[in-house]
Amino acid sequence: MTLTWIIIIILILLVAVYIGIYNGLQKAKVHADEAWSQIDVQLKRRNDLIPNLVETVKGYAKHESGTLEKVVALRNQLVNIPNSDHEEAIKLSNQITDSLRSIFALAENYPDLKANQNFMSLQEELTNTENKIAYSRQLYNSTVAMFNEKLLTFPSNLVAKIHGFKNMDYLQTPTEEKAVPKVKF
Repeated sequence: MTLTWIIIIILILLVAVYIGIYNGLQKAKVHADEAWSQIDVQLKRRNDLIPNLVETVKGYAKHESGTLEKVVALRNQLVNIPNSDHEEAIKLSNQITDSLRSIFALAENYPDLKANQNFMSLQEELTNTENKIAYSRQLYNSTVAMFNEKLLTFPSNLVAKIHGFKNMDYLQTPTEEKAVPKVKF
């Protein structure tokens, strides 16, 4: 009789551990998905600010329309990307960041634009949003690291394999952004 109880208790403990591991994997995946949604929120916020910035700059820099059109075209592409295509979203996001830098550089050539309160406010909002995007990317990579770690460590790797959990990809820094900047005096 006592051997039967011991076996039952061991089975109950194994089932409880299995459930705990499975739930831990699910929670880690949810945290990684939530971290991605934070990036998505910041990208949307930036996309909402871009038309206002473009309209403000248009009045001052009419012959710079190519730069402005590029930003708008990239924004429109980003808005139409499926939520599941993280790689393409980040690629376009990086291109938008580069284009926004060009627009902010334009302000140096147009003192009236540089002094425009609306432009300055939009520039500050976009700069803050870019910082939030950078932070959200770091958070995403951290949560992906925790999830992927669970997929590699025992005994959660066994449960993950049974339920078909797959590694999640990190967000990578584009090669051109890794280059050492040239400084000339």
